[in-house]
Amino acid sequence: MDTPSKVLITGLNGFTGQHLKPYFVALGFEVVGLNSDLTDRKAVFREVIKISPSYVIHLAAISFAAESNADLIYGVNVTGSINLLDALCELSDPIQKVILASSATVYGNVPNSILSESLCPKPLNHYGCSKLAMEHMAQNYMTKFPLLITRPFNYTGIGHAEHFLIPKIIQAYKNKERFIELGNLEVSREFNDVRDICSIYKTLLINEANMETVNLCSGKAISLMRIIELMNNIAGYEIDVRVNPEFIRPNEIKNLAGDTHKLSEMIQPRFDFNIESTLRWMYESIV
Repeated sequence: MDTPSKVLITGLNGFTGQHLKPYFVALGFEVVGLNSDLTDRKAVFREVIKISPSYVIHLAAISFAAESNADLIYGVNVTGSINLLDALCELSDPIQKVILASSATVYGNVPNSILSESLCPKPLNHYGCSKLAMEHMAQNYMTKFPLLITRPFNYTGIGHAEHFLIPKIIQAYKNKERFIELGNLEVSREFNDVRDICSIYKTLLINEANMETVNLCSGKAISLMRIIELMNNIAGYEIDVRVNPEFIRPNEIKNLAGDTHKLSEMIQPRFDFNIESTLRWMYESIV
């Protein structure tokens, strides 16, 4: 780029942000984060106006579905998003595109094996409810600037916190644990690679699509026990998998995979990394 476009990425120091920053910098963007607490409305306004970004990717959120502090979840995920969007309305130069990261958990536990954007969301926990509330609230801003809401399905990679499923499993193998305690073993999820998600975010950001809600998904779910099989091969030994009832969530969503049709109509998403290569990349990164 002759003149670098400035991209504000909230949650820049989080898992996804840490991968997005070098990706966008390598493409010639100027990348900045938000230092303010999203729930501090005045601070958010001051910082956003000072930054004056051309693009925004709003990732900052309480993203752990098992988080028990409901006030924190709604305060950051809903009120914090309102503060950010209101601040963007005050910019003197029009914003070119805003992407809000919602979540596939808004769908809840529905019988469909492939979840499309046309389904009526029925979230089962505070995290999913907070993301759906954010989506509804964001509808009020779609006439103010180009805005796109994404519903990412599960993805992982280096730097993913260990309390999430895949990093927990990989760390157990790296530590040569004899057994691992998990929750419901009868679940299937998409486990996409964060590097592919970065590519999709970039393409969506510069794409003309807006005023839409779209899945970030590959449509390919993989069972938890298949993950264990792959890790047995990668680590070179078999771990004993035990079910801990305390880890089983109420209203556990058994199968979660997304319908890719709408995303494919907007862009041509590429998924270059299969689950085995992602697991190996993460396993070999741990010293």
